[in-house]
Amino acid sequence: MDDVFVGSLMSSPVHTVGTDTSLREAGRTMLDQGIGSVVVVDDDDGLEGILTATDFVRVIAESGTDPEANVTTAMSTDIVTTTASDSIQAVADLIVEHGFHHVPVVDDGTVIGVITTTDLTAYLSNKEAPSPA
Repeated sequence: MDDVFVGSLMSSPVHTVGTDTSLREAGRTMLDQGIGSVVVVDDDDGLEGILTATDFVRVIAESGTDPEANVTTAMSTDIVTTTASDSIQAVADLIVEHGFHHVPVVDDGTVIGVITTTDLTAYLSNKEAPSPA
């Protein structure tokens, strides 16, 4: 897996929302696009956070936050990123170490994609024979 790079598996273009986007609007984007996260960017497309389906579950279960509240009230800001030239082994290690399911892919500070556990699973299901049960 060291010879396969993030750029060949990442989802792109990345779906982004601004920091002033409501939770309702971000959720609608995720549902309409069939995705599990949106990357939150500032006015200069700088990475501010990521809002995932897990963030939605947490915020509703814990507080019943108003759906018109800003994405900044629920987004994750403890973000680990990768680059398109990193190996998928390196990003898989990050995902396991941190328990993430979505890792933004950046180039010179701009988000160019997202690599997910689904992307890695799809790759492995096509490349590796199933192990015996």
